[in-house]
Amino acid sequence: MELLKAHDKDLGGGFMVRRLLPAAAKRSVGPFVFFDHFGPATEHPGRVHDVRPHPHIGLATVTYLFEGAMMHRDSLGSEQEIRPGAINWMTAGRGIVHSERKPERLLNAEYVNHGLQLWAALPKEFEEIEPSFSHTGAEAIPEVQAQGAQVRVLIGEAFGVRSPVKTFAPTLYLDIALPAFGSLKLPALAPELALYVVEGLIAVDGEVVPPFAMVLLQEGQEAELSAVGDGAVRAVILGGDPLDGPRFMAWNFVSSSRERLMQAGADWSAQRMGQVPGETEFIPLPEHPFSDRTAPSAVK
Repeated sequence: MELLKAHDKDLGGGFMVRRLLPAAAKRSVGPFVFFDHFGPATEHPGRVHDVRPHPHIGLATVTYLFEGAMMHRDSLGSEQEIRPGAINWMTAGRGIVHSERKPERLLNAEYVNHGLQLWAALPKEFEEIEPSFSHTGAEAIPEVQAQGAQVRVLIGEAFGVRSPVKTFAPTLYLDIALPAFGSLKLPALAPELALYVVEGLIAVDGEVVPPFAMVLLQEGQEAELSAVGDGAVRAVILGGDPLDGPRFMAWNFVSSSRERLMQAGADWSAQRMGQVPGETEFIPLPEHPFSDRTAPSAVK
């Protein structure tokens, strides 16, 4: 069983995330080149973990909350409160700027934020597409009972239902809840698949997975998922078709062209990528790798 272990990252102000992708052993799973698990983290009045405006190119951000709320705003003028169970898909394409902040209605509230943010690299033919934002509410996400497990099909198709979320390449993203002592036979739903344990103890084909680890599933083979002990389990499945060639990553940018990343850095430094209406703050371009000739890393 091949495992990827999380690396803790501080996004600022003590807001910690567990980062699984990209990893040295595996740079991508299907189209997904980035995987962050944040929380559960209690937000207190007067304490703000806002993410200031920042840019993206060549990818789609996929945000999914288990608890809490976030306010998305972008340079297209989109303004959407992200709530638990919804899928928020932002296509960066040739370039977009967005922020993620605490909703005003919760500024004086205490609540828990807990969720996942993934990036899907866009196929080469769509890397420079016009940016867009799509919100699919929790009520529109199909849910099915499979062998006693509760499965929400966030993206793609599984167990006879299909998500309405539109993608640019075959993509799969499932939210699975197993009851205590429950099990699920997971078909080979895509050429590349991985499982990440959000909470609880789970065994894959009889082998127990450590907390906050990602398991790379065998291509073309069914996997037996089992809750270990008397506790319930929550896990996600992600994957899809392999990338249509290597990708380079630098900061918030993904592209099949190393030169395109450097151009995006220059554009952001010169503030040529747009602005989020009503925002005056922004995250500055980091020095590395844009201030030297260090090549951005390739994702294969």
